[in-house]
Amino acid sequence: MYSPITAADAARSTLLATSKACQGCRTGAPLTMAITMAFQPIVDIESGAVFAYEALVRGADGQSAGEVLASVDADMIYKFDQTCRVKAIELAGRLFPPDDVTKLSINFMPNAVYEPDACIRASLTAANRVGFDPKRLMFEFTEDERMREVAHVRRIIEAYRARGFTTAIDDFGAGYAGLGLLADLRPDMLKLDMALIRGIDESAARRAIVAGVLGIADAIGVRCIAEGIETAAELRTLKEIGIQLCQGYLLARPATEVLPVIDRERLRT
Repeated sequence: MYSPITAADAARSTLLATSKACQGCRTGAPLTMAITMAFQPIVDIESGAVFAYEALVRGADGQSAGEVLASVDADMIYKFDQTCRVKAIELAGRLFPPDDVTKLSINFMPNAVYEPDACIRASLTAANRVGFDPKRLMFEFTEDERMREVAHVRRIIEAYRARGFTTAIDDFGAGYAGLGLLADLRPDMLKLDMALIRGIDESAARRAIVAGVLGIADAIGVRCIAEGIETAAELRTLKEIGIQLCQGYLLARPATEVLPVIDRERLRT
């Protein structure tokens, strides 16, 4: 005979799932490589101010992000996610301007977050320890494969928004990060993938697509960031389209454990 699941059953199930995830953070396989963070600015090209610095994982001995990620297996995913968040926040507490405005942008894979409220505790503890306002946190979520549970990602976004965090879809326009995901998730920010930006000054198709995405984003209250900008012509074209927030080697390359200086001459091109 069918027996409906009670609220108590659901609560016990959530508690069990959360405890398993937390256990994974505490007792999962140890990381095989010590990590640190590099930072790259996201710049408001109208004012010249830094909107955010994105934290990018690096090996403590200079290994690239690719090398670090290749060393992380399934048994390490929760611990790796927490370690990256905490390291980024600790460095931000030491390096960031005390302006309560500039954001720290942290990448994460949604499947590394089992229960949003449980998985954010270490980040909040780190922010409190170093005196970094958690409302300056911005989380960029991305995945190499199709998101298996959009409802789970939506729950993460809702939980983070309730805490005052900013959320973003990373690599929009590449892989599975498309319009359907934007409609389902409605994050605060949208990062346009560099594949859309590369050579946009010479591509009418790319200009039309980016202008269209910007119009859609504006209509639903989502801000756009163009990433991967490498040439002055790309930056000029993005200005003409109306993109305000930009990131890329043209403006500043990532720098490990320091905040890179923006090439402000490039903003005037």
